[in-house]
Amino acid sequence: QVQLVESGGGLVQAGGSLRLSCAGSGRTYKYVMGWFRQAPGKEREFVAGIMESAGSTFYADSVKGRFTISRDNAKNTVYLQMNSLKPEDTAVYYCAVQSAGIATMYEHEYDYWGQGTQVTVSS
Repeated sequence: QVQLVESGGGLVQAGGSLRLSCAGSGRTYKYVMGWFRQAPGKEREFVAGIMESAGSTFYADSVKGRFTISRDNAKNTVYLQMNSLKPEDTAVYYCAVQSAGIATMYEHEYDYWGQGTQVTVSS
């Protein structure tokens, strides 16, 4: 069983930065990890993902060049560095585990989820 806890959310002005962390219990270093977000009234959407050991990454077009996903397997932690934030980035951000080793942007293919952390970007 994997448990995930996100942290690092908060209120920031447009153009600012935040760094989210996702700490996992269990051997999360074995798995593909992803970040998703859900804005009020909208469906949850993929943001970024990172492969297990090689660290290959993949991003939604809306965040490419602004967000960076990384991981520290020794700490069982995945990070999302968010720069040049925009009001449309406001959402609850979730991390998730994809245990089959698939680099996927599809929510239903992720197996374990954290509770989320709120990010609010003011204009």
